[in-house]
Amino acid sequence: MLIHSAIPDLRAALKARGRIVFVPTMGNLHAGHISLMEQARAHGDTVVASIFVNRLQFGPNEDFDKYPRTFQADCDKLVAAGVDVLFAPTETDLYPEPQEYVIEPPGIQNILDGEFRPGHFRGVATVVTKLFNCVQPDAAVFGKKDYQQLMVIRNMTRQLALPIEIIGGETVRADDGLALSSRNGYLSDAERAEAPRLFRLLQEMRQAVLKGNTDFRGLEKAAVEALTVAGWKTDYIAIREQANLAEATGRDTPLVILAASRLGKTRLIDNLEI
Repeated sequence: MLIHSAIPDLRAALKARGRIVFVPTMGNLHAGHISLMEQARAHGDTVVASIFVNRLQFGPNEDFDKYPRTFQADCDKLVAAGVDVLFAPTETDLYPEPQEYVIEPPGIQNILDGEFRPGHFRGVATVVTKLFNCVQPDAAVFGKKDYQQLMVIRNMTRQLALPIEIIGGETVRADDGLALSSRNGYLSDAERAEAPRLFRLLQEMRQAVLKGNTDFRGLEKAAVEALTVAGWKTDYIAIREQANLAEATGRDTPLVILAASRLGKTRLIDNLEI
């Protein structure tokens, strides 16, 4: 596996490499990331991964400084997964001067996760655009676990006419249903045992909707109350339309349940399509 941090070196290494498929990450890789690498392999000739902890998408009181950085272990996993090229820029490589030009997503950036993480999706859209310009891929793979992020990137790519196919990778879960996340490592043993409750509640909500329950606000309220009783602090549980994350009003369109809740000091997100 080739490793490059400088943008000119990366571009030179990717010349005449056929169809390039890109998987951006912030490192601290787990099986969910590796599944995206494997999916990328099925869509192209050269798989490029990136590792970069993007300061722009972290709020002032979030975990940028303590976000796990496990570069050597990540490299070992990428080699085992057959990744061809790793782009691992430093902050100086990617932001040699203050990033004053940014990508400002529309109203979708201010709902759900965006309501509780102001500026997050601006930071995501900006760094992804910059990474796209560095790698110049034909396709890119993003996990569905970050459902709202995937929608922001997919819509941005379409509206800016970027010649990149956006591929959504299915969420990978532990045996007990917990969605794999780099932040799961923050959980204590007791919290890890409790964490699958979130996905179980989403499954119960999904079954209720499939059986004809359209009292979406009631289902959301009941789920929040169940988590609160169990000691969670919930930002949102919402049933939305898949197409645009608008509030769901019926079963005429495909729906998705999205959730974000804190267990101890760890914020967990998950979703389940209906």
